[in-house]
Amino acid sequence: MLANFIAALAGLVAGMLINYLADILPVRRRIARPVCLYCGTPQRLPNYLLWPRRCPNCGRSRGARVWVVEGLAVVAAVWFWNSPEVVRQLGPVAGAVVLVYFAVVVVIDVEHRLILHPVSRFGAVMAALIGVALHGVWPALIGGVVGYGVMLGLYYLGHLFVRLVSKIQGKPLDEVALGFGDVNLSGVLGLLLGWPNVLVGLFLSILLAGFASLVLVLVRLAARRFRAFIAIPYGPFLIGGAVMLLYFPAFTQKVLSSLSPLLAR
Repeated sequence: MLANFIAALAGLVAGMLINYLADILPVRRRIARPVCLYCGTPQRLPNYLLWPRRCPNCGRSRGARVWVVEGLAVVAAVWFWNSPEVVRQLGPVAGAVVLVYFAVVVVIDVEHRLILHPVSRFGAVMAALIGVALHGVWPALIGGVVGYGVMLGLYYLGHLFVRLVSKIQGKPLDEVALGFGDVNLSGVLGLLLGWPNVLVGLFLSILLAGFASLVLVLVRLAARRFRAFIAIPYGPFLIGGAVMLLYFPAFTQKVLSSLSPLLAR
């Protein structure tokens, strides 16, 4: 019971950190004093982190995302602490750091459609250290090169597709299939997953993105709001594939085996 309480408290602190980084990095691109996202007024830490979480200047609250992230972080921390197989594989510190990093990437990408270069640089160092410890030097490095290279090819193919569609329609498309931040993130995940797991991670991300896109199309069709070429942030699906491999290995193996014996390890 005490261990779960400590894990929940650690998860709450991690959630606060995730929210702070997701707030400040898109604005400042570095660690800095928290500010109100609406009027830019610097915030006192007790007000910002604890209560009332409302700007004293403009009166705007930090929003529902803060509570959702912290609640999910508490649940994830308790689950992680009670998953000895995952803890043994990644280690308690590395596993927690990777989860926090993944959460920061997802929140920023969903809210701003950005995967920031400072976040990618930190991720590359973190992933290289953990990847080498998990897989060895060469599998980690090859995984990073393959992850970066595959997504770089898809990035250029996406731009060619957008240009082709723009030419056919006779007007430019505002949306892009992939951003270069997705390329950097794939390199980070390649270092972390290693070779050949990076290919499996990319495959899983494609499956997740395809399923989410299908659901989105069906929902918009039902609401009679469908339009073609709606871009969605791809970073969360890349993260999703990595999470499946790192944190749910047994379940993921069953899914892969059900799809094809060739995908089974």
